[in-house]
Amino acid sequence: MSPRQGLDRGALLSAAAQLADSDGFQALTLAALAQRLDVRSPSLYNHISGLPGLRQEMALMSVQQLSRALTAAIADHTGDDAIQAIAAAYIGFVREHPGLYEASFHAPDREEPQLAAASTATLELLLHSLQPYPLTDAEALHAVRGLRSLCHGFASIEAQGGFGMDFDPDESLRLTVSAFLHGLRHLHQD
Repeated sequence: MSPRQGLDRGALLSAAAQLADSDGFQALTLAALAQRLDVRSPSLYNHISGLPGLRQEMALMSVQQLSRALTAAIADHTGDDAIQAIAAAYIGFVREHPGLYEASFHAPDREEPQLAAASTATLELLLHSLQPYPLTDAEALHAVRGLRSLCHGFASIEAQGGFGMDFDPDESLRLTVSAFLHGLRHLHQD
């Protein structure tokens, strides 16, 4: 069977990301994607290797797009400003692409070379941003985990409607990241 005219891998992945963002990652099935694209499900196999292949591609797309957002956010920033920009960009990405973001956690093969390379590039960006702080190499890796956990937790609580009080969530994020950074600066003080 030949691919449908006008349907290519890029269009398919874009539609999949839109579906995941609008309906949730768990709603992303081949049947739902085929319906959105107005094709029969078997036609999708001309572009992807089934649902596992789609999930792998979505995970890669997610990591790459988040990395681009973080890179753009830290342009001309260093130190605290860079880390604040990273956190804001991370939360902004999750707000704009909740389903695509979730896809990053559902890759069938986390060690797939393209995904591993994209993840490593993001890690290196974060480690570079933490260079102004007095951290050993191991502490910097722990700090990346901490920052990622802070951002993921914040985004998850916000997405679930957990910030019901009348306070600006962006200001809450800024204050929380400031406390995290204060801890990094004073990590070795007794």
